[in-house]
Amino acid sequence: MTIAGLSVGAASPVAAQTAAATATVPVNRAARDTWTPVMDVLKAQRRPVTDAQLARLAELPIEAVWGGLQGKRYQHCFVTGFQTTQPTAKLVGRALTMRYLPVRPDLQEAVDTLAKEGDWDFQYNVRAGEDAKAGDVIVVEQGGMVTRATFMGDVTGLGMKMAGVKGVIIDYLGSHASAMADQVGVEWNVPIRLGVMTVLPGDVVIADASGVLAFPPQLTDEVIKSAEDTVYTENFKREMMRSRKYRARDIYPKLSPELEKVFAEWQKTHQKEGVKPN
Repeated sequence: MTIAGLSVGAASPVAAQTAAATATVPVNRAARDTWTPVMDVLKAQRRPVTDAQLARLAELPIEAVWGGLQGKRYQHCFVTGFQTTQPTAKLVGRALTMRYLPVRPDLQEAVDTLAKEGDWDFQYNVRAGEDAKAGDVIVVEQGGMVTRATFMGDVTGLGMKMAGVKGVIIDYLGSHASAMADQVGVEWNVPIRLGVMTVLPGDVVIADASGVLAFPPQLTDEVIKSAEDTVYTENFKREMMRSRKYRARDIYPKLSPELEKVFAEWQKTHQKEGVKPN
């Protein structure tokens, strides 16, 4: 860890004028979602993902969806290294984020005060059973570094399930997840860190045994189209591989000129809409 010294001087007139021109936004500290300037700036462009879009994403391979994001400069949108309780399941939904900090008396007092003002339970694992919405995927930042902090047990987990929560993703190193120990929830539905990835409230979240993917909801249509294009082309390539008529190098990664012609004919009898991996 490095601690650098900083010199402090008087603000320049230009800086003072810039500060004076900054927009003022009224803030309710007990709002259901914790207010952040970042989300206040982004909210106008974040069109919510629909249930139909989520259903379509569930049919597409996570790597094809990831590929559709790479051309949009979302390089840090996938994280691995998680332990899953359902290795064969695929999780798709909207991110409901929570951030925890190591507890101390003054922090706990502030958390209790806000909970009273906002009329919610200060325990976020309990609150989730009341405030989460159907289709949510709860994503919890616990720092990934404490061994005693946990998030939920079977009763609070059931509360989330009954609220319609699709699943829970937790960044922590604990040996079990049965009872909260040394952390407290401080921010609800805010930007959080999940390993090497940022997750924003309302992000599309896709998770399976390979890892967790998150991206802005307004990109969903474009991402689905790109993923469908990938699946469609790779379905043809798999057919050609299975046929044993062509060399692997003529099929992958790029089609040979001869196979480009075969692919053009193949497309006339194979529909792209609703495509799934063959």
